[in-house]
Amino acid sequence: MGVPLALSAQNPVIRNQFTADPTARVFNNKVYLYPSHDIKPPVGQRQDWFCMEDYHVFSSENLTDWTDHGMIVTQNKVPWVRPNSYSMWAPDCVYRNGKYYFYFPSAPAAGGGFAVGVAIADNPEGPFIPEPEPIKGINGIDPCVLQASDGNAYIFWGNGRCAKLKENMKELADDNPKTTVKFGNREMEMVGANCLEGLPNRQAEGPFAFEYNGNYYLTYPYVRENTEVLGYAMSKNPMGPYEYKGLIMAEHANGCWTNHHSIINYKGQWYLFYHHNDFSPSDDKRRSVCIDKLTFNADGTIQEVKPTMRGVGINKATEKIEIDRYSEASSDVTTQLIDTVNTFRSYQAALPKKGSWLRYNDVDFSDITGDSYLIMSVKASGNTTFSIREKSASGKVIAKITLDNIVPPETPNAPAGGGGMMGRFRRDMRGQWLTQTTTLNYVPKGVTDLVITNDGDAEVAVDYVLFKNRPKYFSPSTSAAIAPDSEGFIHRWMLLEPINKPNSGNTVFTDSYLREHFNREYFKGQQTILPKDGQKVQAVFKQEQAPAGFGRGFGQQAQPAQPEVKTVKQTLTWHALDSENMNVKLFRFAEKYGEQVYGVLFWAVTVIDCPEEIKDVRLAVGSNSASMWWLNGEETLLLSGDRRMVKDDAMSKRITLKKGRNVLRGAIINGPGMSDFCVRFLDEKGNPVKNYTIINNK
Repeated sequence: MGVPLALSAQNPVIRNQFTADPTARVFNNKVYLYPSHDIKPPVGQRQDWFCMEDYHVFSSENLTDWTDHGMIVTQNKVPWVRPNSYSMWAPDCVYRNGKYYFYFPSAPAAGGGFAVGVAIADNPEGPFIPEPEPIKGINGIDPCVLQASDGNAYIFWGNGRCAKLKENMKELADDNPKTTVKFGNREMEMVGANCLEGLPNRQAEGPFAFEYNGNYYLTYPYVRENTEVLGYAMSKNPMGPYEYKGLIMAEHANGCWTNHHSIINYKGQWYLFYHHNDFSPSDDKRRSVCIDKLTFNADGTIQEVKPTMRGVGINKATEKIEIDRYSEASSDVTTQLIDTVNTFRSYQAALPKKGSWLRYNDVDFSDITGDSYLIMSVKASGNTTFSIREKSASGKVIAKITLDNIVPPETPNAPAGGGGMMGRFRRDMRGQWLTQTTTLNYVPKGVTDLVITNDGDAEVAVDYVLFKNRPKYFSPSTSAAIAPDSEGFIHRWMLLEPINKPNSGNTVFTDSYLREHFNREYFKGQQTILPKDGQKVQAVFKQEQAPAGFGRGFGQQAQPAQPEVKTVKQTLTWHALDSENMNVKLFRFAEKYGEQVYGVLFWAVTVIDCPEEIKDVRLAVGSNSASMWWLNGEETLLLSGDRRMVKDDAMSKRITLKKGRNVLRGAIINGPGMSDFCVRFLDEKGNPVKNYTIINNK
């Protein structure tokens, strides 16, 4: 099966282990990646050298999401490999005659440098069975197999040597050329052709050959000055001679010594797979696979590839976007590892000042609905503002985030109340990673680019961004009547946008407080009207205003004898909605319409149509926080106290649902907590009453 990795298209593409020397192949309309596997050397092994004990295979259909199919070959289960030699270097894999042939080098138990063996499987992810002996005639590393249009298969290895394979793909053909090579005072017969003859080849290794538009390409890393570049040559013959054409990729900017690669065409686009020590900047023997697009000129030559942090692939907006792997940025933007010990945590990108920006291309918003939000992992040096925009630094604002809680208490701009007792204990959030959430101003269509802009006066660092769709908590009510659900819960309600009511004077919601405030008139007809969808009301009421810092906690101000009274005026709208859950999530309702969530009062109305009189039932309610309920204009149930929503938390005395229409009203109040409720009727035996319908009073 394989294990799906929590990966993204950003470079490097494998985030849970070191991977190097990547050979990519296309099998069955998927890309299969066969890299070597760098590990930290165990005790007793050379600590400053390559250390590789096995091979994994990965696959992807979009170059964004990768599946690790696990280990396919390991050093101590190959008969001819010297145990614990840690020399499983760059491999390759090809398909021929119904089988998959995996070629790999290692140190033979018999000694003599490196040999190349082959393991065979029926599927590209294995299981692979190693042959008992290596391929006779090959002494070297980095095998690559080219299946040419002349019908033959050719194996390249070492510093560009090439030989024809027999049809069994396990032996060299008998008609290969042979040359005698001197190594000091020793002569050795070498099988195959030296394809690098006459080409730049100082410390050359890792050949990769392919065919395109009637030309054969020999690509290979070699040391131009102090570290490797990727060069290439072209020929009309698989075994050469080859003519050098130039560079595919120049030296890595940070001085990584090696660069090993492969090149494929996938769905009409050419790609270069290579490695870099991104996740091990102080140790270039632990490397990671990267991918970038490759382009041919009209004459068949290759345009030089500039390594990018962004990599390739289209990132779904609903998947974590490592925004630090950006496509382009202002000159002052910098990146660094988040954790220098656990390097796979990846990077952060710092936008130092107002006007700094970075762009991340190819994000797919197809799965994002209008009811969605943004999650970002950020940190800042002070209070500031930044935006997520579309396409450019001046583009349409998708979301804006304001950080206003990270100024230390002693600063002049600290929030109100910061100078009090509680202020002295307030945590300084400068330089701390914060998970910020905000609603979207705008949802782009299809695939587009994201741009982050620093709009404030403090440095901002960003780890990732993620867009999420909210669960569907409500649907617009249909015109047809509906029944309660299988457990008798009522899902259809008219909900009024919340009345702003801080409730700071009584956070425990005593009976006396609730009766006073629930029975106060906030809007005309609150106990008589049957609201309709979209109907607006004017809420006008007197509200005592507690001063800043007032509360019940240690060190806060005492309530003044004569609190200020303010007239509150709100224009609110009724909404006809069917809840997707048995508990009606009022805080999600308020959030959806951009209203205040905490310190509010909600009104709910539903109309119940009974085909006959139903006697001796009880109204069963759960609510967060306190609530009061009226049936046909009479108070039926009061839930006092600061409570959590529990099914059937309180029940009324015995009541009667009359034949025909019954109007049930509820008022739900909260303080600092979230709000929801659930309502049903129970009979004498505690069973849910369901022989009625709920109508939409549109």
